[in-house]
Amino acid sequence: MPSVSPTPSPTEPSPTVVELRPSYNIPLVLVVAGIPIGFLNLWVGAGVALFGLFLLFQAATLRLQFTATDLDVYRSGDRIRRFPYSEWQNWRIFWTRVPILFYFKEINSIHFLPIIFDPRTLQQLLEARCPRRD
Repeated sequence: MPSVSPTPSPTEPSPTVVELRPSYNIPLVLVVAGIPIGFLNLWVGAGVALFGLFLLFQAATLRLQFTATDLDVYRSGDRIRRFPYSEWQNWRIFWTRVPILFYFKEINSIHFLPIIFDPRTLQQLLEARCPRRD
């Protein structure tokens, strides 16, 4: 008889490591917006579209992983940065209705990231693992 694993109860802790799914919304909007802008000004439209393509590439290759103690950034499976929550002073997601930018401040640096990841999960994980200190 096959064994059936019990479904997790709502009281069980969340997984230790959570990887955010990519969100292609902002890159695609920029690529599409570059077309009509290009009719008004070719260079500006091309710049907007190229920036959208750059963000599309970043969304496809970068991954954010939330661990119990750190936010890790991976590119193609290799960790490229680690941000320990203990060094965070504040964080914020700008324009929560249409999230486009994620900001966080560490003791020695400030970081701005475009929202190229699932914004709802990002906010839930930030609130759970690194409560805001306004």
